[in-house]
Amino acid sequence: MTSRERVLAAIERREPDRVPIDFGGMRSTGIMAVAYGRLLKELGLAGREPRMYDLVQQLAIPDDDVLERFHVDVADLGHLVVPPRDSWKGWTLPDGSPALVPGWFEPAFGPDGTLEIRDRDGLLLAAQPRGCLYVEQTHFPFRGRPAPRTAREVREAMAKVVWAYLPSPPWDRASEPGFWRWLKEAAAKARRATDRAIMVGFGGNLLEWLNYLYSMEESLSLLASDPEEAGRALDLLVEVHLENLEKLLEAVGDNVDLIQMGDDLGSQQAPLISPAMYRRLFKPRHERIFRAVKERSRLKVFLHSCGSIRKLLPDLIDCGIDVVNPVQTSAVGMDPAELKREFGRHVTFWGGGCETQTVLHHGTPDDVARMVRERIETFAPGGGYVFNQVHNVMANVPPRNAIAMLDAAYACGRY
Repeated sequence: MTSRERVLAAIERREPDRVPIDFGGMRSTGIMAVAYGRLLKELGLAGREPRMYDLVQQLAIPDDDVLERFHVDVADLGHLVVPPRDSWKGWTLPDGSPALVPGWFEPAFGPDGTLEIRDRDGLLLAAQPRGCLYVEQTHFPFRGRPAPRTAREVREAMAKVVWAYLPSPPWDRASEPGFWRWLKEAAAKARRATDRAIMVGFGGNLLEWLNYLYSMEESLSLLASDPEEAGRALDLLVEVHLENLEKLLEAVGDNVDLIQMGDDLGSQQAPLISPAMYRRLFKPRHERIFRAVKERSRLKVFLHSCGSIRKLLPDLIDCGIDVVNPVQTSAVGMDPAELKREFGRHVTFWGGGCETQTVLHHGTPDDVARMVRERIETFAPGGGYVFNQVHNVMANVPPRNAIAMLDAAYACGRY
C-alpha cells in the first residue's frame, strides 16, 4: 500500500498492510524543537537546525529524510508548502541550542529576558519567561467585557489571541493578497509531490475559543451561569468558522485527505463540561461544522480533544467525526482496551501509542518499545488505528526513546 492508501484504509476500519504511523501530521502529533534538535544529533544529522514552525508550542517541522527513516505515512499540508530554509532566520532555543524561525517573527524582549509577543499597538498578547518552554497567553480580549454581538467583533478579538497572532503554515500567509488562490495551487502541487496522507489544520474550536477569548475561568462561569449568552457567543464563533471553512474547502478540494478540527474537552480527571451541557450547547454547533465538511468534500474529520472524553465520545461520533486524537490513555476512563471495545467499530483512534507523561519521558528504550507493542496489539485489530504517541514529544524526552518508539511502531505494526 502507499502511505495514503494505508491511512485511509485504517480510517475506514479496514486492516491495511501495517499500522500507519504519524509523526508531525498536525500540531499535537509532533515534536518540540528542543527534542528534535537532540534527535537530529542522535541520527547523525547534527549540522541541521530545527525549523520551529509552531511558535507557541515550540514545535519543529520533521525533515523529509527523518519521515522516511521512521516510515511516516502522514504529512501536514503546512509543512509541504513552507518556504525554503534560506527564508528562515537563526534563533536560540530555551536550552541554548540553535534553531530557525520564520523570517517574519520579531518578538520583543523585556528587561529580564522575557520574550514578549506584542501587537502593533504594543498590547502584550503572550510571554515566554527566560528558560520556559512555551509561549503563554496573557491577553484575553473578552475577559471582563460584555459578550460580543457581531461576528466582526469576534473576528477582531480572535486576531488578538496569540494562537491566531502567531499562525502556523499555511495560515501565516492568510493576510497576503491572493492567499486562497495560492493555497489552491500549493495544495495541488503538494498532492503531486507525496503519496503520504495529507492533513490540513483548521481547528473550528468552540470551547477552546471561549477559553482563549474570555479566559478559562470566565468562559466556564459563563457557560454555567448564562447559557443563553454563551450560546450567542458560540453562534458567532460558528458563523466565523463556517465562513472560513467554505473558503478552505474550495481551495484544497480533494488534494488533502483529512481536515484537523480541535476542541480540548477533557481534563486529566473528567470532561471539562458535563455531557448534558455538551449536548445542549456544543453538540448541535459541532455538528453544523462537521456536517459542512461532509456535505462539501470527501475529507475525513479528525478531531483533536485532550483529556478524559470517554463520556462525550458517543455524541462526538454522532456529530460526524472519523478520527479522535490524542487518545490520552492516562486520563480517567481512557483505558485502551475499553475504548477499543466500546468505540472501535465507530471511530478511528489516532494516538495513545505511548504515554508521554510517563514512559516516553522516564522509561528506558525497552520500556518504550514494550508499551508500543502492547498498544498496537490493543488498538490495531480490525483497522481503525493510526500510531502516534499521546500528544507531542516533549523537550526532555531522550532521543533514544523517541527512536525506540517509532522503530517499534514499524516493527510491530504488520497485520
